[in-house]
Amino acid sequence: MPRKRYMMLTGFILCWLLAGVNGVAVSAEGSRAAGGSEAGQTAVTGSEAPALTGRNGAERLEQAAEALYSYVLEGDVVKARQKSAEISEIFVSSSFEGLTSVEGVNALSGVIMDLKSTLSAAQIDPGKWEAAAARLRLAANSLNHPRQPMWQQYYKLIREDLNDMEQSAAAGNPERWNSAVSRLQSRYDTIRPAVVISSRPEVVNAFDSWLSYAAGVSASSQPPGRSRLLEIVSYGQDAVRVLFGKERDEPALSLPLAPREYGAWGLLGGAFIITALAYAAYRKYRGEQEDLKPV
Repeated sequence: MPRKRYMMLTGFILCWLLAGVNGVAVSAEGSRAAGGSEAGQTAVTGSEAPALTGRNGAERLEQAAEALYSYVLEGDVVKARQKSAEISEIFVSSSFEGLTSVEGVNALSGVIMDLKSTLSAAQIDPGKWEAAAARLRLAANSLNHPRQPMWQQYYKLIREDLNDMEQSAAAGNPERWNSAVSRLQSRYDTIRPAVVISSRPEVVNAFDSWLSYAAGVSASSQPPGRSRLLEIVSYGQDAVRVLFGKERDEPALSLPLAPREYGAWGLLGGAFIITALAYAAYRKYRGEQEDLKPV
């Protein structure tokens, strides 16, 4: 009997010890879980704010660029420099992946660096300030509005420069050619970063190559003749159409040609061609009408 009681008491103590050990283990697990949860919350709370998305960053960048451009026009140096620092922070904290190419990001970075360098100069140059602010404004707008960028408004101006180049080539006036090319280069320099941001690299490279060639033509040891210059302008017209996304059948820049004297045979030939085209159109119309008759 005492032996039986002893065994019962031993079993009771063993069960009690096992229960205590399990309780300690469960408590330790709970403490670790709670501690891990608190640490995770602390890590989340103490972490930095996430980077801006591409769209939000583009919108904020354009707003800041617009404000900076206004400050530059007003001559407010202090606010312009403050806004320049804000623009740098927006660029660093934003990811523009999906909005532009690597070349576009590099072009935007270059515009911002050029702006900061211009604004930090000891000597204030309003012309340079305005040019740098305009380039940034167009670049930021191109990033935020890639389908309808503001730089496309330069199409008419560049067409006028091409027209001047064509007229100077026809007149054999190298001074006027150089002036027209220089003016076109200045305008293109203003919009080029914006163009790179919203255009395909091969399109930009094609226009860059043409403009570089056109600018160096007059400086060559053997300047090309009238026909070659007109051919260069023709290439430029095509490059501009592609750059600005214009249709091929839009009115091209061309000089008005003097009417030729065709004579009686020329008029007779023209009348024959017109008659043939009209007859072909009539036959086609009759054929379509017969096809439409019910069977």
